[in-house]
Amino acid sequence: MKQLREEDKIISRVKRVHMIGIGGSGMCPLAEILHSKGYEITGSDNNISDPLKRVQNLGIKVFMGHNGENVKGAELVVYSAAISKDNPELVYAAENGIPTMERSHMLGALTRYFDNVIGVCGTHGKTSTTSMISQIFILNDLDPTAVIGGKLPLINSNGIAGKSENMVCEACEFVDTFLQMSPDISVLLNIDNDHLDYFKTMDNLVASFRKFISMSKTAVINGDDALVLKAADGIDASIITFGLNKNNMYYAENIVPSKFGYKFTAMKNGKKITDIEMHIPGYHNVMNALAAVAVADLHGVSANGIKTALEKFTGAGRRFEFLGEYNGFVLVDDYAHHPTEIKATLTAAKSLDYKKVTVVFQPFTFSRTALLFDEFVDALKIADKVVLMPIMGSREINTYGISSEKIAEKLPNAVIAETFADVADVVIGTTGADELVITMGGGDVYKAAHIIMERLG
Repeated sequence: MKQLREEDKIISRVKRVHMIGIGGSGMCPLAEILHSKGYEITGSDNNISDPLKRVQNLGIKVFMGHNGENVKGAELVVYSAAISKDNPELVYAAENGIPTMERSHMLGALTRYFDNVIGVCGTHGKTSTTSMISQIFILNDLDPTAVIGGKLPLINSNGIAGKSENMVCEACEFVDTFLQMSPDISVLLNIDNDHLDYFKTMDNLVASFRKFISMSKTAVINGDDALVLKAADGIDASIITFGLNKNNMYYAENIVPSKFGYKFTAMKNGKKITDIEMHIPGYHNVMNALAAVAVADLHGVSANGIKTALEKFTGAGRRFEFLGEYNGFVLVDDYAHHPTEIKATLTAAKSLDYKKVTVVFQPFTFSRTALLFDEFVDALKIADKVVLMPIMGSREINTYGISSEKIAEKLPNAVIAETFADVADVVIGTTGADELVITMGGGDVYKAAHIIMERLG
């Protein structure tokens, strides 16, 4: 076992754990992992969700609503970052001397109880790549434990508790939470200008990724990304590169578009591994797949095993997720919320065989929208039509004087929709057959897609 941090040791001393916000996408996999290891788990949440139903189906007792009484009998309370300090269950824990642990700390602690942890980091593509690696491992009997930022259709969940020492984790750089983890193999996909409200400078962001990959024995990195190479320069870990250039250990040849994505030949040091036909669109997903190929090859997965698993991968939840065809148009939902992601997703959409692409975009956080305003405008111009919702501020206050109306002014074909119902009205009223509609954003814009589905289903 790895060297434990002091706060990790409580996991060995307790058996009864209460989880506040247990239905959250980040909390559900942790509940499942702890449950599989024999802990007595209870939880609470305000909303019914698929992850919540999953933990209930495991036999975990879940209280609807938050009440101090729910915590009685617990020896440890785990809570998500979205839980406020005045939450009655956290207050009860403090008043009764029950230790508490934030979700990222629990995830970090769990990584020190597995011998082979693969941590997937980078500004873009973490969920897709973590999902791809998990799918390859599951379908090739490596029996992983996985913690994913989106739902993997293969398991219909954000995570799974396996019985092996393999753990595949999405590792998010936001406020340095990934530094709580202890990866054995790190995967660094790319470095782009995000979360600068926290990191302040690109140098600080690069330094954070450097700290993360430095903790691993092996770093699988994007050899085409200058900032990634800067982050990896001189670290002690064994470095394995992937990319589109042939000077990488793993690279792609013969990249051509196909019906659902791109076909390519996965190469390793000049030798063919296998041909792969992706079933998730976007040139960027060739890079994500190469990272997954490299990790799978490191673990001895056969060429055919890699090919079969990747060709069965249809995307993670909210990552170009096909929701269905309605009134002749196709509806897709996507999590893209940074200009680079929006550009990649819309470029992928435009490469498919549709007459017109409409994007329904909900900007996420005032700071990001203000800081990257011009980049958002340039990315959204790729779509034929843009429906803009009000900016979702999350925990921020709008001190920037920014608004969706200001973005709309810069776009040739944009309209504002104030509510999810308004979005549905616009989409249903203006979209024709053989067109593509994408609801897009890091907030809750997917609710607009669900209203469209309900009205036309």
